[in-house]
Amino acid sequence: MASFRALVSGCGRQLQGFLSGPAATGWSWLPARGLREVVEIQEGKTTVIEGRITETPQATPNPPNPSGQCPICRWNLKHKYNYEDVLLLRQFIRPHGGMLPRTVTGLCLEEHRKVEECVKMAHRAGLFPDHRPRLPEGSSAKKKPMLNRKWG
Repeated sequence: MASFRALVSGCGRQLQGFLSGPAATGWSWLPARGLREVVEIQEGKTTVIEGRITETPQATPNPPNPSGQCPICRWNLKHKYNYEDVLLLRQFIRPHGGMLPRTVTGLCLEEHRKVEECVKMAHRAGLFPDHRPRLPEGSSAKKKPMLNRKWG
């Protein structure tokens, strides 16, 4: 360990947080998450802006049916959504528009099938226009080849 410290003696202060372990102070000790408020302090001609961590409220309220199998059953939304509820459906699709698997969403089989049908209907209705794969710049959509036709 001493030889390692001798090698990095010029960078010792920057690596101090890594070398001293969990009791380190500085940037490595700050919590990674939490709400911060921006505080501006005037000291003469100097302005100091810092972010102070604030107390976070409870992240989500308690669901009305905590014993439900999936998120939709837990929040009693079983028969209360359709293909027009884009904000709800958007939580269960990938960036290019495909459905996320049940292992990721946590939906039960019945609700997964219903959400999948609603997503398909919303795509057909044009409610997800931004969920199409982007074409590379300068290329256009391929035209279908004309096969088995005598005259064009």
